[in-house]
Formats: sequence, C-alpha cells, structure tokens
Amino acid sequence: MSVSSAVIIGAGPGIGQAVARRFARQGMSIALVARSGRTLRAVGEAVAAEGVPVLRLEADSTDEAALRAALDEAVRAHGVPDVVVYNAAIIRADRPGELSVRGHMEAWAVNVVGALNAAARLAPAMAARGHGTFLVTGGMPEPKPQYVSLSLGKAGVRTLVTLLDQEYGPAGVHVASVTVAGPVAPGTDFDPDDIAEHYWRLHTQPRPEWEREALHAGGPR
Repeated sequence: MSVSSAVIIGAGPGIGQAVARRFARQGMSIALVARSGRTLRAVGEAVAAEGVPVLRLEADSTDEAALRAALDEAVRAHGVPDVVVYNAAIIRADRPGELSVRGHMEAWAVNVVGALNAAARLAPAMAARGHGTFLVTGGMPEPKPQYVSLSLGKAGVRTLVTLLDQEYGPAGVHVASVTVAGPVAPGTDFDPDDIAEHYWRLHTQPRPEWEREALHAGGPR
C-alpha cells in the first residue's frame, strides 16, 4: 500500500516548516526542498519529530535542472506526491525604478517561474493518477508601491494558479494559492501554524467545493 506524501519547496523555518509539520501530523511522508543545507537540517529535524519519513533535498528553485532532479528524487523515494506546496519567494522592499532589470528577473524567477517548473514536473503525473493538490504561497492582496517586485510576483502567482487549474484541474488536480496578507511571525495574527491550516483545508476540500485562493488576513483559523 502506498503512503501519502507531500513535497514542500521553499522549506524555510516559517510557513514551509509549519506546513510540513501539519501534513506530517496526518502521517504523510515529507520531502523538503530548500537551497540551504543548514535550513534543511533544522527544518528536517522539526518535521522528523512528528514521526514520519523526511527526505531533505538541496536545490535552488531557479535552477531548473537541480529542481527537476530534487523532485524526481522525491518521487523515487515517496511516489507521486499527494500534495505539492511551492513556498519559495524573494521578499524585499523596492519602489518603482529602484530595482534593475536583472533584479526583477531574479525575483520573477523565484516567485513565479519556479512554481511553474515544479508544476510542469509533478502535476502531469498527479493528473494521470486522477488526484492531487498543488498549492502556491501567495501574498499582497493589494499591490503596494514599496514592494514592486513582490507585488508583480504575487499577481503572477494568481495568473499561474488559474492557468494550472485550467490545465490540470479537469483531471483531478486541485490548484490553489494561500494569500498571506501580512508579515509572518510566531505568536502574532500571522502565526505560521495558523496559516498552515489553510493548506490542509484546501488539500482536503471535496472537489465540488474547491477554492482557488484562501486568504489569511490575520488571526487564528
């Protein structure tokens, strides 16, 4: 009997770790993908404490070959995942005209293109199986001129979710985003453990009730 599994891309100490632990508490095997070995070790230890198999994979989400290799390894180890969470992002303040073209392209590569490449690698197999969930961490429900590259990236995430839903939704893959409307910090209205509940709820939604976006505006779920 196959064991259900989740892949968390951008598995940092905030939302990534909280989401991984939330799915692990349901007995799911977890594959963590991050660009820092130190981050993987720390987050991996926290998730492993839930008593499930944890695979730690070092890859930068903007390195297409490395990302594909990491995702392929996750599939070899745990099978086609039941849920994929893309949580990588570049979060920085930049006003109109402050960021170079290269800087904008680097932000876009992390915030949007990495999610597209991850979906292109895993969603077809999920669709062929007939079920699965692909979730992207969103933000900036309203664009802000002090966060230009992030506002553009999160607008791109919404469009990407729509495109992926059109492509894979009819075959049974639930594609959605979780929009976080404030700075994430433990013990605040944007506690990562509270935010993680949105991901679990979206993953377990019956198909007739699928939502494309969940908004965390502050406070516990």
